[in-house]
Amino acid sequence: MDTEAVPVSVPSPSVLRAQLPAAALIESQVRAALAEDLGSGDLTAALLPAEQRARVELITRESALLCGCAWFEAVFRLLGAGVAVNWEAQDGEPIRAGQRLCVLTGPTRALLTGERTAMNYLQTLSGTATTAGRYAAAVAGLPVRVLDTRKTLPGLRIQQKYAVRCGGCYNHRIGLYDAILLKENHILAAGSIPAALDAARAANPGVTIQIEVEDLAELAQALAAGALLILLDNFSLDQLRQAVALNAGRARLEASGGVDLNTVRAIAETGVDRISVGALTKDLTAVDLSMRFV
Repeated sequence: MDTEAVPVSVPSPSVLRAQLPAAALIESQVRAALAEDLGSGDLTAALLPAEQRARVELITRESALLCGCAWFEAVFRLLGAGVAVNWEAQDGEPIRAGQRLCVLTGPTRALLTGERTAMNYLQTLSGTATTAGRYAAAVAGLPVRVLDTRKTLPGLRIQQKYAVRCGGCYNHRIGLYDAILLKENHILAAGSIPAALDAARAANPGVTIQIEVEDLAELAQALAAGALLILLDNFSLDQLRQAVALNAGRARLEASGGVDLNTVRAIAETGVDRISVGALTKDLTAVDLSMRFV
């Protein structure tokens, strides 16, 4: 991964630790991942003597942002074999090619059994964090937030959204249950933008409600109906600038569609408050890591 795309400033380690999912949730996620890989047992590792021990170093082969240490550790903890993990880097830190990230010591069987599941977590989440870091760097200095979407890998929603925060970007709603996003079909079913907003407010007082609009006329309708959070779907740069002027600070405006690293800064410079980017979690390249027995 390109070192120039890794941001200099990301959330502090203490902030990230406070944002980690609960330990019980992390362990439940890791149990499911281990069950998927182990099934009835590791037939290959069982060929080794039970008493054999080893020392392993985890090395990164490329520059990136590190993320996923808690899941990595939980793999070996749940195997219950007394593997010790001593970190030399932590979540949110920029790492460079050839850097040692941690040293593991313990039973050789456990180290081999847990290797792939632990690496899958660290490589995937570090890849997500690194992508988020590139987007955060691209809009540095502008009063805008880059947000993720629900376009996450199945089963990795919570983990990837944590990784997005490690990269210096922000989370949109976690799922369908914690906020409302009224899109074209919801509006058609309700009959109009005002009717859709009224129905959402009546049914869910206190819940964040966002409505999607596809042109400036629909934006005007949403503003007249009192919308406070509006998604501008596939607006051109000129339309975004017009939308910001029309809004005049009444609602928070979010741009979506056609966003990549080549366009995100120009979109941010139009004055929108938020930019949602599916690529943060969807277009994933895992970070190249290696566990070496020494």
